[in-house]
Amino acid sequence: MATRTPKPQRRNQVLSREQIIGTAIELLDAGGEGALTTRALTERLSTGSGAIYYRVGSRDELLDTATETIVTDALAARPEQGAATPEDEIRTVALALFDAIAEHRWLATRLTLQVVRQPFGPVTVGIFERIGRQVGALGVRQASWFDAASTLVHYILGAVSQNARIDGDTSTAEPDSAEFLDATAAAWQALAPEDYPFMHAIAGQMSEHDDREQFLTGIAVVIDGLTRLG
Repeated sequence: MATRTPKPQRRNQVLSREQIIGTAIELLDAGGEGALTTRALTERLSTGSGAIYYRVGSRDELLDTATETIVTDALAARPEQGAATPEDEIRTVALALFDAIAEHRWLATRLTLQVVRQPFGPVTVGIFERIGRQVGALGVRQASWFDAASTLVHYILGAVSQNARIDGDTSTAEPDSAEFLDATAAAWQALAPEDYPFMHAIAGQMSEHDDREQFLTGIAVVIDGLTRLG
């Protein structure tokens, strides 16, 4: 006699919105956007699709909410020292976003989509407000606030996007960072020096650089330029 596969036992307790969002983030972290399916979510939470839709809406709405949850936490970061300068504030929030992308590799694409498609949404507004207040504190004249804040935000998003899980990349294993940098430096060094003198000059720096320090160097360069707008 054929045996029936037992169905997952449904939860008796009320499923919270926070539980759904947290589980969605776990699925996204494990396998990217492709891993976040209604079936995977209902199985993980032992509930029906109706309960999920009722609390968080559609899959796209859940993706937006997961993005907002992580970005909101990053924007809440504050410098360790009490009397922080505007430069300290900008570095702190920029690094918080950098680290969030490093931890949640799917986030960069969703974050960029939010900024581009929903300039009125909480993610875009939150980032611009947090960064923009410091632009004013740097002494940039008000007529240049939008350009200055946009320059900073665009640099931050562009730099952190290097840590993104690229759509369409089917590889599951993360490359070893040191091996990847060494291989890249070796490939640059193998180029014809008469055709690529600059690439030869920086090959050693490539293998030794630190991503976070490089990111902060870029922030310092941008801030220095913005202070000249005052």
